[in-house]
Amino acid sequence: MSEPRHDAPRAEQAPGAARVQDDPAEPNDAFTAFWNDVLVPKFERHRNILLDGFTHHSAVPLAKLELPRGARALDVGCGWGDTTIELARKAGDAGAAVGLDCCEAFLQKGRADAAAAGLCNVSFIMADVQTFPFAPEFDFAFSRFGTMFFANPVAALRNIRRALKPGASFMFIAWRAIGDNPFFDLPKKVVSRFLPPPGDDARNCGPGPFSMADSAVVAAQVRAAGFTDFHRERVDGEVMVGADLAQAVAFQLALGPAGEIVREAGATADACRSEIEAALADALAPFVRDDGVRMMSSSWTYVARNPAPDAA
Repeated sequence: MSEPRHDAPRAEQAPGAARVQDDPAEPNDAFTAFWNDVLVPKFERHRNILLDGFTHHSAVPLAKLELPRGARALDVGCGWGDTTIELARKAGDAGAAVGLDCCEAFLQKGRADAAAAGLCNVSFIMADVQTFPFAPEFDFAFSRFGTMFFANPVAALRNIRRALKPGASFMFIAWRAIGDNPFFDLPKKVVSRFLPPPGDDARNCGPGPFSMADSAVVAAQVRAAGFTDFHRERVDGEVMVGADLAQAVAFQLALGPAGEIVREAGATADACRSEIEAALADALAPFVRDDGVRMMSSSWTYVARNPAPDAA
């Protein structure tokens, strides 16, 4: 990983600072229900994108990660468990990896894949990371695109720290700003030509994919949770956003910022769906490759350490 950064940009708006507040941990029941009732079926339909297309952003930092043999690793918001399985392999037979997610449908796939791979050192838990009663038994914790949806980031980060042994590290990956991610930004702009933005009462899965894009805000949240030695590394690269143009359009209509606009517009979106589909197809056509529709993306890999008692 890169050396610690001391020149992170300042938070651009006051609301970000409010997310550093130290509120009591409470269950994310409404967000959990939204994931299971609304998002899981859509994720399953586009699993090839979300499981394979976005792995670049975990493959880069995990390629550099070395876990000691026998290490115990925690994978937060593990989804289908592909990164949990990778961590289990790095830890070796004497070690273990535990994947935690709020969606049982995702974990069933992880269990099946771990069994198919012949791995006996992988387990999965359906739970809310913000309130799960961890013991300090893990040598490393990881999360790929899971922390952005914490209802109370400080409470959740603090609970993750409770799971770590003194001196252990937490690596988590979050999208940079939407303007740095054209595969989100362009479709949102296209859909916004036809539909109004979601209202304040829109159902959602948490703060959203860009809630941890401001590294200065994240640094403050991490410190408030008791972590030290925070640093970041930027990862850029193309991601596959559709096996073909038709799937790329369907994906944008179902998920992400564009999908949220379509979902919340309801019947209004249904009435002009064909026009929206055509406009998205025109916008995404230049990105069609032989191996799918590919667009640029950008994330932060954040790393922080649970301090030893004498360093606290």
